[in-house]
Amino acid sequence: MGCFTFFKLMTVLFNLLIFMGGLTLLAMGIWVSVAEGSFLRLLGPFSDQGLQFVNVGLFCVIIGAGLLLLGLLGCCGAHKESKCLLLTFFSIILIIFIAEVAVGIVALVYSSFAEEIIKAWAIPALQNDYGSDPEVTNIWNTTMTELQCCGLSDHKDFVGSKFVEENGGSLPPSCCRGNSAPCSPYQAERSAVQGCFKHISETLEEHANIAGGIVAGIGIVEIAAMMVSMYLYCHLDKRIN
Repeated sequence: MGCFTFFKLMTVLFNLLIFMGGLTLLAMGIWVSVAEGSFLRLLGPFSDQGLQFVNVGLFCVIIGAGLLLLGLLGCCGAHKESKCLLLTFFSIILIIFIAEVAVGIVALVYSSFAEEIIKAWAIPALQNDYGSDPEVTNIWNTTMTELQCCGLSDHKDFVGSKFVEENGGSLPPSCCRGNSAPCSPYQAERSAVQGCFKHISETLEEHANIAGGIVAGIGIVEIAAMMVSMYLYCHLDKRIN
């Protein structure tokens, strides 16, 4: 088997992997889009304001569909030994790779400020809307009960809130061990129930690691595919001659 034939077969192999990676991203994007409602409910009343600009599901669907088409394009280019198809394949996959790196950098930047950003939306809701807005109250009660947490950081997020003022200084039952009511600030201090942010961030980190591993694997395959396709492109004239 000659070197050119070997790289041609490798190009086909890498494009099949890209095709499978695109299929994985497409499935993941559809899953994220379907589960978006429950995911935003977990994050609470600040999610509608804070996550409007972050549509991970749509991004995964677009990139996944693009990779599916690119996998087919690369296979056709290698099989037909077409310089035009190979160059088109290389250019498009390079653009996608750069876009993936850019999204990864943006995600890292925002994750470093996640607590501050979420606090900017959550604290006002806990102070002004909890107890008076049925939707906000139900969301936070469900979150605090299921995750066994209190507030975003701790019970102090409720101190001075409308809910505390209207309930004679009592905090939500979830802020005390055993969900005891009434729950005074002193009892909440002794109970030391953790805030919900830690539980939410752990859940996000777990899913982010899975998604990051998938994207990293696809990125490695993309780099390898670009290298072998460029080799074929540069040596195609020698092959013809």
